[in-house]
Amino acid sequence: MSVNSADLAKLYPLDSLRPENLEQLAREASTEELGRGAVLFSAGDTDEHTIFVLSGRVRGEYPDGKVKETDAATLQGRYALGDIQPRRFTATVNSISATVARIDRRYMEKIICWDQLSRTENFRHWDPSPEANRWVFRLLQSRVMHKLPTAGIERMFQRFEQVDVRAGEVIVREGEAADYFYVIKDGTASVSKSLETGDSVVAYLVRGDSFGEDALLANTVRNATVAMIKDGKLMRLAKRAFDEVMKPPAVDWLTPGKASIFARQGAVVLDVRMPEEFEQRAIKGALNTPLYTFRETVSTYDRGKKYVVYCNTGERSAAAAFIMAKMGFEVYALQGGISGMIKQIDRKT
Repeated sequence: MSVNSADLAKLYPLDSLRPENLEQLAREASTEELGRGAVLFSAGDTDEHTIFVLSGRVRGEYPDGKVKETDAATLQGRYALGDIQPRRFTATVNSISATVARIDRRYMEKIICWDQLSRTENFRHWDPSPEANRWVFRLLQSRVMHKLPTAGIERMFQRFEQVDVRAGEVIVREGEAADYFYVIKDGTASVSKSLETGDSVVAYLVRGDSFGEDALLANTVRNATVAMIKDGKLMRLAKRAFDEVMKPPAVDWLTPGKASIFARQGAVVLDVRMPEEFEQRAIKGALNTPLYTFRETVSTYDRGKKYVVYCNTGERSAAAAFIMAKMGFEVYALQGGISGMIKQIDRKT
């Protein structure tokens, strides 16, 4: 069930949010009607949601026997239910029924950060016009942004530069050096690649979509051309700012030992180097998906599986992991590249 923003407005710290930010959280939140005895979470659990009790009572029992009760009708009921991770107590419905709201914790924190940041003096990027900030909500919703700490979100907005663009304008060109990371604030764009049969449009981008990060992460040239279809506005980060703000947390890295464990547990290992490199030396059982074909190939993979990507040094695998994370995959990059797992390698002759 969806959540009414008026219900969220009664809760702390959501009561201080701008109406548009509150409405956005309401769209993303969900409610549940639960009966007596239903367990919301257990002591020691780790999860991704902040839970509020909208009606009814919930009993919290700590491992040492201590008990606390949260009643939605009281002042205490305005606060999130035991939001420390891992959970410190077991929460059980203690009334005939209870209604609870669940909100993605990371997304909620980023919306709160955006709300507070947009109120600071001389902040340039908040627009009071109706729907003008929808690009922000879409950007913050991406899985890549979920990896970015809240402090990183603040630095990102502070260092964004807005540029006006025209229909037909080429923003990045395939084969050229990478200089900026972009987010579409307003307008639409096409993504095209050079094929043997000529240039072909492979994707369209809309408000809140980002592009240009692949080449920045891999320290290589642009792998596609992006051109505006309509007049619009772009937000951009220069390469240095991108490296400082976005690059470190954008990818989940694995040590060789942890990567080996994941592989034994069934994770798919992807080699994103060129086929010639793969033929010379590769990790046993790995699949070869070169970075230059990655976007087209990865869409066919099973999102229910875990993935480990690698290259020679970690540069190309960082770009591949970034792409997969944006598409909703659980993905990790091998720290140090193939040399870090030299004992795991099947040398091909």
